[in-house]
Formats: sequence, structure tokens, C-alpha cells
Amino acid sequence: MLLAPGPCLLPAAESDSPPKTPLPPTGGTNLSLSVPAPIKRAAWQERLTLGPGDVINLSLFDVPDSARTEVPIGPDGRVSFLQARDIMAAGLTIDELRAKMDEALSKFYQNPRTIITPSAFRSKKYFVLGAVVNRGVYTFDRPLSVIEALARAGGVETGLYGRDTVDLADLAHSFLVRNGQRVPVDFERLFHQGDLSQNVPLEPDDFLYFALASANEIYVLGQVASPGVAAFLPRTSAMSVIAARGGFTPEAFRSRVLVVRGSVLHPQTFVVDAAAILSAKKPDFKLQAKDIVYVGTSPWVKAEEVLDTAVTAFVQGFVVNTTGRKVGEHWITSPWIK
Repeated sequence: MLLAPGPCLLPAAESDSPPKTPLPPTGGTNLSLSVPAPIKRAAWQERLTLGPGDVINLSLFDVPDSARTEVPIGPDGRVSFLQARDIMAAGLTIDELRAKMDEALSKFYQNPRTIITPSAFRSKKYFVLGAVVNRGVYTFDRPLSVIEALARAGGVETGLYGRDTVDLADLAHSFLVRNGQRVPVDFERLFHQGDLSQNVPLEPDDFLYFALASANEIYVLGQVASPGVAAFLPRTSAMSVIAARGGFTPEAFRSRVLVVRGSVLHPQTFVVDAAAILSAKKPDFKLQAKDIVYVGTSPWVKAEEVLDTAVTAFVQGFVVNTTGRKVGEHWITSPWIK
């Protein structure tokens, strides 16, 4: 840090010019060296809970030979120590587990004081899948951002186009999902423009997906008989892909079918009157690769009313298909599960 010049500490030479008065500090500028304010921790870091796979060390204060080291928390979330058997540890903090241990051991010891220290945290995980070098489930050993998670996964896959090496990830259709909802991260701004405001911290169970640039598919979602992927062909249209996925359900609102095109964060939307097309009053709507066709259940006026629902259905389908995990509080019927 550059410091503003201050008064000279050496004896000043004699001069006819009057001494200069030091300038007052500028408003709001602090030229002193100071410790920066700590970054606010996320909620999951403020209350760090234990879970299956975590490893802890346990002992009783002032009780020789009571120490147990490298004790894993079982797949069912329980842990045993001395006479305290099958104590539920999952979802508890270290202090909360200590209190439960003290309570269980109080039947066998006078005023027990359990000492618990973590050895390894392995229960907090996140997913990095899609067009990356090393897809898989990763463990939090420290706070991580999107860029750090991608680096751990070896970066995005690359291929040869002519003599040039190109990325195989489609950033416009890549996304981050948390608790079943899409986190508004603009991957194009982050990786193409270096906008670090998009480099958000990850949280446990986050799902980071990098779409494959070469995938020519149409995603047909909502009130169709078999939601899922339809092949993109040069003459693919809205009615042809709906028919390919089994047609409309009885609950489908046919007069306004939504087509979402482009980036999932900044999409274009088109409204298709399927009822008019089926009655030959209007021509069919020609689709492009990676369009999302969403059929709703109730009348809506503006595309914005169902846009978020359509994009959410799109990203949730990937989560369930690739991880088999439930989204939010309910299992989502994935359109990609055959």
C-alpha cells in the first residue's frame, strides 16, 4: 500500500521559504495500516454440523484410558463412545453432541465432561458434473468458490477444432443449483469477461453442471406424456417434439406453449399457440438446438409468469438424473430417466 508522504524525520536544512503546513487527511481516507474486516461466513459455516463419514476424537476429562481416536460417524449418522451407545450425531454441532454425550454418560459417571475434537470433515459434499475433466462428488475441506471447484475438477473439457483447442462446455446453458433452485450465476461473464462478482461461494449439496457444447437436443417439459429429451433435426418443430414425447396430457394448456432459447440466465422467450397450429390456423414453430419447450397447466398472459418454472424444471431434471437426489422436499420425476 502506498503511504502519503509525511514530514521528514531528519533535521531540515536552513531555507528562506516558510515551513509547509501538512495537509489534513482527505475525507474518509485512512492511511494507517489496519487489519481488513473478516469476510462474513455462510450460514452452514456459522453452524457447522456433523454428518455420516465425519471422524472425531473423544475422551472423558480426568478419566484415564477413556480416549478414543479416529471414531467415524456411521452411515446412519450415529456414533458410540464408552457406555453411550448409538448417539445420533448427524445434524448436531460439536457442542450439541458433547451435551448429548454428557447426558448419556451421566448414568455411569459423576459429572462427566466429554471432550470432542474433529479429526476429519467428510460429510459436506458438492457435485461437479458435465463437460469437466473429472466429474464426481467432492468433499469440502475448506470454503470453495465456483472457480476453485472447477479447478479441482480439472477444468472444462477441451477438444480440437481444426488446429485450435476449444472448450467443450456451453457456458450459456451451464448452471449452479442449490436446494432445488437455480443460483443466478452468469458463467459467461465469469469465465469470458473475468467478472469475479459471479464467483460465488459454494455450499454443501450444491450441484455445478457444465453443459456440453456439442449436445444438439431439445428439452420437452411440463404437461406432456413423457417429459424428456427430443433429438434436434434440421426441421424440428414445437409440435413434432411434443408428439415425440407422447403428446399433451389432459391438463395441458395448449393455447400458450412457452419456448425458452439461449442462456438460462438471460433467455429469449417465444409463445406458441399449439391449439391454432393443430387446427391449421397457424404454421408450426421451428425450433433450434437446446431450446426448452414447456407446456403449462393453467392460463397465463406473460412469458415471465412461467419462465422461472420452465427453467427450474430444466435444471432440476439434470440434478435428479445425474445424482438420483431429491430436490427440495420432494422427489422430482426426471425427464431424463428412461
